[in-house]
Amino acid sequence: MGNEYRIALAGNPNTGKSTLFNALTGLRQHTGNWAGKTVSLAQGSVQFKDKIFQLIDLPGTYSLFSNSTDEEVARNYIVFEKPDVTIVVLDATSLERNFNLALQVLEMTTNVIICINLIDVAEEQGININERLLTNRLGVPVIKISARNKKGFPMLLDTIDRIVTGAIECHPVQMFYPDDIEAKIMKIEPKVREVVGDHLSSRWVTLRLLDGDEALLNEISKRLVPEEV
Repeated sequence: MGNEYRIALAGNPNTGKSTLFNALTGLRQHTGNWAGKTVSLAQGSVQFKDKIFQLIDLPGTYSLFSNSTDEEVARNYIVFEKPDVTIVVLDATSLERNFNLALQVLEMTTNVIICINLIDVAEEQGININERLLTNRLGVPVIKISARNKKGFPMLLDTIDRIVTGAIECHPVQMFYPDDIEAKIMKIEPKVREVVGDHLSSRWVTLRLLDGDEALLNEISKRLVPEEV
């Protein structure tokens, strides 16, 4: 339907991601398993203005490098299923540790919201976070919330709405690597682009191939490369 949008929730374990999911969806949710996996799948909906946001609570992971089934499920959903918006939930008291996952997501997809949770706990600890500065540096909206107190929810929902309607354009910052790695990216990426086209970020796929990610290569072969007749 034209007024329904898929919103993925990603984050490290214990960042309050599922608390946010439950607070937004309430009783409008159901659980099951991802196809062919024993990993649990939670989906729910929230209505905002004239739209319905279908929320998908991805497995909590510390990275998206397909080192585990949870990581593969979360990674594959973001890059192959292409949710309209991906929200990365961070713990305001552990930003340095949590940003590893956030930066990985920013390399994978464009429409991203960085959602800094537990802001009330951080403030009690004397931690001040400048979300405007982070927004400027990361190129995507950064919003402070407290999921358990439902603080910041109106701004979060409004930001989702503005992204899906095109009122906000996300331009994730591009991470740069040492010169030798960038030289390899420049050499390999054109060949990768011939295979993945506009389906995936060719730069991100190139980085994963340089890292020897065979699971991703198999997934691309299964999903994107046509079978020979």
